[in-house]
Amino acid sequence: MALGSLLPELLPGGAGRTPLIERLARWAREKPDAPAFTFVDYSLDPSGVHITYDWAETDRRARALAVRLRQAAEPGDRAALLLPQTLEYMMAMLGALYAHVVAVPLFSPDLPGHADRLIGAYTDAEPTVIVTSRNALPHVEKFLADHDVPQPKEIVFAEEVDPALGEGWTDEPFGFDDLAYLQYTSGSTRRPAGVEITHGNVTANAIQLWSGWAPEKPDPELVSWLPLFHDMGLIATMALPLVRGDHAIYTDPVSFIMNPLRWMELIAARPGKNVYTAGPNFAYEYVATSATPEKLEGLDLSGLTTCLNGAEPIRTSTLSMFAEALAPAGLRPGAQAPGYGLAEATVFVTAAADDAPPQTIAVDREALTGGELRLGDPDSDRTSTLVSCGRPSGQLVAIVDPDARREQPDGRVGEIWVHGPNTAPGYWRNSERSQDTFGGELAEPGELPAGPWMKTGDYGVVHEGELYVTGRIKDLIIVDGRNHYPQDIEVTAQEAHPAVRPDHVAAFALTGADTERLVVVAERNRRVPLGRLDPEEVEAAVRAAVNVEHEMSVHDFVLIEPGGVSRTSSGKIARAATRQRYLDGVLPTTAAKLASRK
Repeated sequence: MALGSLLPELLPGGAGRTPLIERLARWAREKPDAPAFTFVDYSLDPSGVHITYDWAETDRRARALAVRLRQAAEPGDRAALLLPQTLEYMMAMLGALYAHVVAVPLFSPDLPGHADRLIGAYTDAEPTVIVTSRNALPHVEKFLADHDVPQPKEIVFAEEVDPALGEGWTDEPFGFDDLAYLQYTSGSTRRPAGVEITHGNVTANAIQLWSGWAPEKPDPELVSWLPLFHDMGLIATMALPLVRGDHAIYTDPVSFIMNPLRWMELIAARPGKNVYTAGPNFAYEYVATSATPEKLEGLDLSGLTTCLNGAEPIRTSTLSMFAEALAPAGLRPGAQAPGYGLAEATVFVTAAADDAPPQTIAVDREALTGGELRLGDPDSDRTSTLVSCGRPSGQLVAIVDPDARREQPDGRVGEIWVHGPNTAPGYWRNSERSQDTFGGELAEPGELPAGPWMKTGDYGVVHEGELYVTGRIKDLIIVDGRNHYPQDIEVTAQEAHPAVRPDHVAAFALTGADTERLVVVAERNRRVPLGRLDPEEVEAAVRAAVNVEHEMSVHDFVLIEPGGVSRTSSGKIARAATRQRYLDGVLPTTAAKLASRK
């Protein structure tokens, strides 16, 4: 049984068929003085300086950027956004949408840890124009000089565009199939993939997200720190408020990393509002570990309606830790909403936002690796816990046997396929990969559409009408004919010894003569001093635990220094990238660190 249905308002002739960017002008007319976007700048003051544009000012500045962009580029040309996360970033994005210039939401080149991704995405997009800020110009110039990347025809400084230019903008018609922007996936080792997001895609997904979050409450507001170059941050912060003209308050990711409680403080500062927010799994754990009673004193989170957890697989320990840590500040048990999404579906696919505590089930691990969901004893060491990611809104989700292309019955594991107006038409200049991902056809569709279906590359299962994500197909480890999910092995490894840093373990397979061989790479926990560390003891503990829990041997265990496990831009373990660095022999091993100290 497939999950979900298409929203009538998104069908031809429906009320939701107005391109999202056209709603900006509507809110500027109907509620010109209402706040639209507020940026909280912690670089000016540790307590945060709030800078707000109302809807009239937002529309005026977006139109000014549109005029300026069209002076530098033609419709269909790409504009790379290489600037810090500020109000100017948002205005540049909206201006590009107005101008029919294809936005490429990226970041200032000085952002640490993302250099390779920036080079790959920028080169692939071949932008005609760069939008940046005067302060970021030295970093942009160095980036252009140091790398073999396309040179832009012009550089536009977002903060220097005269808002009065907006008066000279003449509206142009939009088609739902017109390309709006390129969303580059976080990727790991292969060439970055630019997902082609159309005006129809972003409109549909914003409406679907509102519907899935059940926002039929007065005065909804969005609070975020998520990067605008990432799909979740862009849709939540930019697109969501445009649906009904609501208010978004956001800051930049660095401000959150420096003090995670700022996120909660921004939420608590909205009394009388219904606040929505979103973040990856690691962010909730980061907040929970920082939320001491002293820091929570005076915070009231009772207005937090929904906090979407969008990283998969979602850890049950994080859900429990966040709920327990923030309960003294008034966090409701039903506020946490595990969800599932990916850039190829614009971002949002499913969410469990029913004002109820997250639903979890204990399943027999061996049966699950064999493709069957069988409930087990929660206290057994032979079970794994899965978190419900809820149901789709305004789109269809089917669990499909990827080889036979047939829908699987409830309780059977298969690939998650998605069909709806939010699924992208393809990847930028990559027709072969586009057909493979977005051209799914069901062999026996029955009452479902035959196609096109977007193949997510994720395994999942439906149980009692809800979606459970079980893992990435490409990450599956197959040893002696048995399937093993890497995240299960990673949890076992991190629990085997206190010297293994939690949530910083990568398990992957190497091709062997007869079967795949398991490799576990784990970061050293900083809380265990090097002087008291026994690497052989750690390795023995991990090997024994994996052997007992999963009935398989570890071909190689590598303990490395903190920060050595590769991660995607959204904070997920990048197993393929870690595997490649292992093969290249460039992982920062703790053994080398210890040897250097002798």
